[in-house]
Amino acid sequence: MNIQQMMKQAQKMQKKMEEAQAEAAKEVVEATAGGGMVTVKVNGKQELLSITIEKDVVDPNDVDMLQDLITAAVNEGLKKSQEVVQAKMSAVTGNLGLNIPGMF
Repeated sequence: MNIQQMMKQAQKMQKKMEEAQAEAAKEVVEATAGGGMVTVKVNGKQELLSITIEKDVVDPNDVDMLQDLITAAVNEGLKKSQEVVQAKMSAVTGNLGLNIPGMF
């Protein structure tokens, strides 16, 4: 394979990766904690879109529990979002081991 062919292949791969990133950014995942008492939605850009808290979990005498549930739900949402992005990128790279920190 000559240099020009390699450059064309690299450009195609880059375009496919950009498209996959754009698709992943549109994805929205939902995660819950406390049996659904706290629900969050996160997009593929790892942005928190919303938090829903059931009234029953709001107890002024137990704020620590609510904070823990929110933290757990957000962390799970971010994890799911990252998994979606990784899956989309793996589909493009064919699991070539292209795990560049900060890229996805």
